[in-house]
Amino acid sequence: MQLQICTAIATLFISFIGILLLVINPEDIKVPAQLMYGIVLDAGSTHTSMFIYKWPADKQNGTGIVSQHSECHVKGGGISSYAGVRGGAARSLEECMEKAMQEIPKSRHKLTPVYLGATAGMRLLNISKPKESDEVLKEVGDKLKTYPFSFKGATILSGQEEGAYGWVTVNYLLEKFIKYGFVGQWLSPGRDTVGALDFGGASTQITFVTEQTVENKDNLMKLRLYGRDYKIYTQSFLCYGREQFLLKLLAHLITTQDSDSSIVHPCYPADYNHSMKLCSVFDTPCNKRQTPCKPDDNLQIKGTGNYNQCMGNVSHLFSFNHCSYSKCSFDGVFQPNITGNFMAFSAFFYTHLFLQRAAGITITSTADLEDAVRVVCNMSFQEMLNMFPDEANHLRDYCADSILLRVLLINGYGFSDLSFPHISFQGKAEDNSVGWSLGYMLSLSNLLPAENVLLRKALRPDAWRAAIFLFSALLIATIFFLMRSYQRNATKLCCYP
Repeated sequence: MQLQICTAIATLFISFIGILLLVINPEDIKVPAQLMYGIVLDAGSTHTSMFIYKWPADKQNGTGIVSQHSECHVKGGGISSYAGVRGGAARSLEECMEKAMQEIPKSRHKLTPVYLGATAGMRLLNISKPKESDEVLKEVGDKLKTYPFSFKGATILSGQEEGAYGWVTVNYLLEKFIKYGFVGQWLSPGRDTVGALDFGGASTQITFVTEQTVENKDNLMKLRLYGRDYKIYTQSFLCYGREQFLLKLLAHLITTQDSDSSIVHPCYPADYNHSMKLCSVFDTPCNKRQTPCKPDDNLQIKGTGNYNQCMGNVSHLFSFNHCSYSKCSFDGVFQPNITGNFMAFSAFFYTHLFLQRAAGITITSTADLEDAVRVVCNMSFQEMLNMFPDEANHLRDYCADSILLRVLLINGYGFSDLSFPHISFQGKAEDNSVGWSLGYMLSLSNLLPAENVLLRKALRPDAWRAAIFLFSALLIATIFFLMRSYQRNATKLCCYP
């Protein structure tokens, strides 16, 4: 009798499993093949890059799932360089947008958001020529509307926004906000976040979490992501990006040497000579000139390759004396003490990489950095050209770039012998280019929820059926052994379904 009851229970259980297999729609449990896409155009000061991101279509409120699909670098300069050239900025985007048309499935075109964010180059144009700035933005916006995507706007990011979005990108890619756990859920790991150091063509940004009081409220941003609150310090320094700073340095040398026609440049290699239009040095809000220059005026520049003089001139463009707060970085800007780990990207990464290759060392300390910078600044242009023939157009500026990196990080931001090793110089993280664009799209596309989410990953149909099959087989085997046991010793029969 007991054996019959046990067998009946087992039969009912197996029947229940069979009914589940029939009732549950595999479409409800599988990971969909369809993907969602998003496009971000990073309109920087020197060039524009297009990034295509993708994520599973049914996980729009999940996280840890957005990845970079591809990128495209727009030929020519940044969109700000087309000010006054009607149609130029719009035409420059065509090749990359055509690439997006081909790479994103046609069925997803209308669902794909397109964002264009302009940074420091357009911030400068908006200061000097606001009308032309508006015209460029309208022009690129009208162009993007002609494509079958969902255009979400073309806008100029503030320096603080650029810094904050870069910080979001870094920590999202490093899974500091949330990661997929072995229990089958997206979990908040509770890890310390990583600070972000960005070095563009016209500005540089520093952003990190701090527990200290942020004395200037313009530097404070509060974010709530995945149920956790973050208080971040962020500061952007306009005109301290690589391209604009090199122009500031030239203007400083012209002024101190009191010559509009010929100067010596201690940061250029000793065997390097160069000629350029004088007015191009002052065609930026970052440089002011008392008397206007003539369009045909040429400036002759002779390199001297002098590390100490280059260091002195670069440092002169920073003000470390005036500070109305308890602590400042430079130019009277408040900054709390550096804490935690940092990721340095953009020009920080490329300059650091060049320093290591040129000096033949791995830079792990401030002393290593100093040694590498000296090696680069003491190299002749021909020596550099022999080592790096593919970088001929950039070689003359690497000494100034390297010293600028050193002064920014050590003297400006305050990285010490103890904190400098906590900087990771990276161009990519998890095969994604590091910058503000991913953080920008995540924020505007509502892919970063304020509250924590617990999404259990579903099994694929084949995995689901395999699991049921194995479970059923184990159940039948168990019943078989229970029956054998009952037959051997009826008085000790124990039956478990």
